[in-house]
Amino acid sequence: MNRHSIKVLASVSLLMTMASPVYAHNALEPSQSFVEGFLHPLQGLDHVLVMFAIGVWACVLSGKMIWILPISCLVMMAVGAVLKFAGLILLPAEQVVLLSVLALGVVLGCNWHTRLTLATGLVALIGLCHGYVHAAQITNGANKLSYALGFLLATAHLQGLGSATVLLGEKTLKVFRIGLGLTCTTAFVVLLAG
Repeated sequence: MNRHSIKVLASVSLLMTMASPVYAHNALEPSQSFVEGFLHPLQGLDHVLVMFAIGVWACVLSGKMIWILPISCLVMMAVGAVLKFAGLILLPAEQVVLLSVLALGVVLGCNWHTRLTLATGLVALIGLCHGYVHAAQITNGANKLSYALGFLLATAHLQGLGSATVLLGEKTLKVFRIGLGLTCTTAFVVLLAG
């Protein structure tokens, strides 16, 4: 795939991610539950940055990591959602979500290259907790499956945009690392204050 194709794909994904839905009905139908689920991850800077960072890290590590890390995250997000929908309690989920910003900030800031099992384990834990927290935000009456598919698709877009950032060049990646560093600092302050 050439640079122009990557730019077009990244632009289309970004536009899809930023699209604003039109609600035509009052009741939460499956399509509306999907849109609600799709938009939910985009409303939290922590989720946007973490999933974008997973895409960046996967692409930086290259090889089979490009596919294994994002897919591991998505699968474990689905597992986290199922756990929440089943009524199970995952106590430190909120804290892990906040810590995941810090963890991936350190990973990318240090340009950490590691074994597949360690990278996949970290990403799987992050995905599990993010999926659980997203499922906890579902509104009454929403279709759980549609909602979960929505937030999984939005997450896949964010990861794809992260990978595209690496492929588009080092300058774009530097800007992202600076932004992630600022967010990590904020997350650290929130952890200390909480």
